[in-house]
Amino acid sequence: MTYDFTTVPDRKGMDAIAIDALGLGDPSFVPLAPEDGFDAIPMWVADMNFVSLRRIQDEIIRRAEHPSFGYFEPRDEYYRAIIDWQTRRNGAEGLLKQHIGYENGVVGGVISAVRALCRPGDAVLVHAPTYIGFIRSLTGAGFRIVYSPLRADANGVPRMDFADIEEKIRANGIRTAVFCSPHNPSGRVWDREEILAFTELCGKYDVHVISDEIWSDILLFGNRHIPTQSVSEDARQRTVALYAPSKTFNLAGLVGSYHVIYNEDLRTAVRREGTNTHYNSMNVLSMYALIGAYSEEGHLWTDELCEVLSGNIDYACSFIAQHFPDVHVFRPEGTYMLFADCTAYCERTGETLDELLRACWRVGVAVQDGRPFRGSCHMRVNLALPLSRVEEAFERLRKYVFTK
Repeated sequence: MTYDFTTVPDRKGMDAIAIDALGLGDPSFVPLAPEDGFDAIPMWVADMNFVSLRRIQDEIIRRAEHPSFGYFEPRDEYYRAIIDWQTRRNGAEGLLKQHIGYENGVVGGVISAVRALCRPGDAVLVHAPTYIGFIRSLTGAGFRIVYSPLRADANGVPRMDFADIEEKIRANGIRTAVFCSPHNPSGRVWDREEILAFTELCGKYDVHVISDEIWSDILLFGNRHIPTQSVSEDARQRTVALYAPSKTFNLAGLVGSYHVIYNEDLRTAVRREGTNTHYNSMNVLSMYALIGAYSEEGHLWTDELCEVLSGNIDYACSFIAQHFPDVHVFRPEGTYMLFADCTAYCERTGETLDELLRACWRVGVAVQDGRPFRGSCHMRVNLALPLSRVEEAFERLRKYVFTK
């Protein structure tokens, strides 16, 4: 390995909610702090516990050495970096500067797009389980979520239920769908045929697609991301795609995402929603962070990251199969999250999910309650840590938690 994925960074007191927020929030979202004698292993909120790519720090420091931070416009290097990244990693064709627009965050971009396409009270299609940020932001903005459940096939692979999607679209007069690709929290990387079938169904009923592709760089075991906009010309014209370097490079605290919208009318409407209130303004240091991330070094770092995460996922899934046979997991194809179904274990032992979660938290394994993500008896587990910490966490689970 060229880059460091083994050092365990000390994040305590360094503005990391993954560590500093434990025990201070609603336990349905924030795990409790560990008991004395156990240190916290952060495996909940979706940021990484690896040392950052140094090139990102260097770009920020270089810019911070200039003593002026006034109003600015994004540099051409910013757009060139995005175009190069999307072209090389995702096979984007014909992507131009005018197709790219800044967003403070992917969820904020989702809401801007929904507001451009819907009125408060309108129904929006979302797959279940789903990212808690979609639930909170859509309901908070006054929209009604209609869920279409993913169904496990005979091999346990989560699949879209196209008959259910069509029925939900027709019954609820849906005109906008929020799509997550790769899917959070299941870890599915949709194949071209699945995405094409979904977008063709949306086209049949004139449904616009808002595609959260923030996880598109985190691909495991050789899987390949297929951009929603790439499967057909119709999908290209009816889709708002949202990206960010934040998941890939752990930059969430710097704030900075972007959209890709090829349809001019749709792009104008979405940008109007994002800029009318003047809330959607880029931070100059986040611009330089993206330029550093989307560099040649960033490509190499991301390739190594995906190799490391694939190893972590393999270790965790093998350990669960060997030691916790009542816990069922789909081996993620992308993302670094594991969505563990504890239903069979709880039914056999009589333990509730709340009891199981608290047992994890007491010994410092800070996993997350999966119910707010619409997992009925699930844990959401972040595996973006050095392997030594993943191994320690699962040994604690074997020794102290899953003991029945």
